[in-house]
Amino acid sequence: MLDLAAIWDAFGMLFAMPMAWVVVPLGLLIGLVFGAVPGLSVPIAMAVFLPMTLYMEFTEAILFLTAIFTGGGFGGSIPAILMNVPGTSAAIATCFDGHPMVRRGEHNRALGLALGASTVGTAVGYLLLFLVLEPISGFVLRLGPSELFLVAVIGLLLIGLMTDGRFARAVVAGCIGVLLSLIGMSSAGIERGTFGSIYLLDGIDANAAIIGIFAASELFRLVKHDYLVEAQDKRSVSIREIARGFADIRHNLPTLGRGSLLGAGLGVIPGIGSSIANLVSYTITKQLSKEPESFGKGNPNGVVAAESANSSSEGGSMVGLLALGIPSSAATAIMLSAFSMHNITGGPRFISDQKDVVYAIIAGNLIQAVMLGIIGLLFIRMIVYLVRVPLSYLLPPIVICTVLGSYALTSSLSGPVTLVAFSFLGVVLKRYNYSVVATVIGLLLGLMMEGNLVRTWQLGGSSLSPMFTRPVSLVLIALIVASVALALWVTARRKSSQPFRQTGEPHRGDA
Repeated sequence: MLDLAAIWDAFGMLFAMPMAWVVVPLGLLIGLVFGAVPGLSVPIAMAVFLPMTLYMEFTEAILFLTAIFTGGGFGGSIPAILMNVPGTSAAIATCFDGHPMVRRGEHNRALGLALGASTVGTAVGYLLLFLVLEPISGFVLRLGPSELFLVAVIGLLLIGLMTDGRFARAVVAGCIGVLLSLIGMSSAGIERGTFGSIYLLDGIDANAAIIGIFAASELFRLVKHDYLVEAQDKRSVSIREIARGFADIRHNLPTLGRGSLLGAGLGVIPGIGSSIANLVSYTITKQLSKEPESFGKGNPNGVVAAESANSSSEGGSMVGLLALGIPSSAATAIMLSAFSMHNITGGPRFISDQKDVVYAIIAGNLIQAVMLGIIGLLFIRMIVYLVRVPLSYLLPPIVICTVLGSYALTSSLSGPVTLVAFSFLGVVLKRYNYSVVATVIGLLLGLMMEGNLVRTWQLGGSSLSPMFTRPVSLVLIALIVASVALALWVTARRKSSQPFRQTGEPHRGDA
């Protein structure tokens, strides 16, 4: 039940802190900039500015960090749309339809749609957090290692379902990503896949790898073009068109609602977060669409599905931090450091003893969502001029930013080396029609899968019995079996129809 007295106290607290409304717009701008520069990321921005929170009140400090989180959630979509280079791993699915819209000269509308979806998604995520924080915290505690492992497997299979007729290749690509994520020293102190190199003992930095496999490999394609938008008459920059794209979100309400709910739900699960939520939302939206073939060619629903999910997952990820004191992502881990710096511990006791503070944080983030819409419009107005810059001038600084960003991630040359290696891997995967997205998902989920599988084995007394005895695990196994069966059926149906179409004869199912 909502505590109305605590809610009233929360709003009183918010409006009694004028400094909060100075640091929140600053945080949004920092997040937008760090999200929009390939190679930088939201966790980096939060880590850089974390010391500033020592001089703030606790509520101001958390609102400042969540503002960076919120701004970065949308900022990553800007290079994803304009250059097909995801600014963050949470913007991977935004590339699929956002950049094709740019190639058609619809850059203003695409950015407006992305901003609208991010604004609404953020608001929905925190509104759901406001309503279900207490009951959902108990459910999350019931998810054991076996359930978390199976959730990760489902994530890989969903990406396989998204690839038309290449389910097996997508699964293989996902397994490649998992194997690459396991390179380095295991928790048992065993070296894996290092080939004796001390530089691989810490494993492969997933963020540097993602920049390489997506961004650097995409730069090879952009070299062949003169401008981001080839047609000169379509390189216009119009704040009116951006605002119209923002308002057009009302035509995508089912996709917006579904993506927001999926993102908020998946954000609750530790280790999933926005990187997976945007891909799952995109996949499901494509599968439910009456025109799935239009996805990947500039379908606005693809942009809305991805952006609403990655933004709403922020509210979901705060459940673990506030209700359990457990971070579910790198960003919430940094927020946990801010909790420690102010001698506060998240968890059920925190919610019961300082409910007004919890509600103030949530309400402040709802107001942040509105501010994102306003500040985001002004920010896009400046950044969209990139469509008028020749790629011969634009690509060199992008390459420099990606290399420097990969170096900043690791503080050593291993970052740039990883960037180069994975850029070539990305080119090879694309050349032979293997899913780059599945490889990235494998990279992101590999260590989580391994850790939860080992813990399941230990809890089962050297067996995987907990995976087949817990009710939630059994439901997830049924979903996995259904996903594989669906993929095999779709593949078999497509193969059976090919001979008829190749010979010019009508397909048996055609009218």
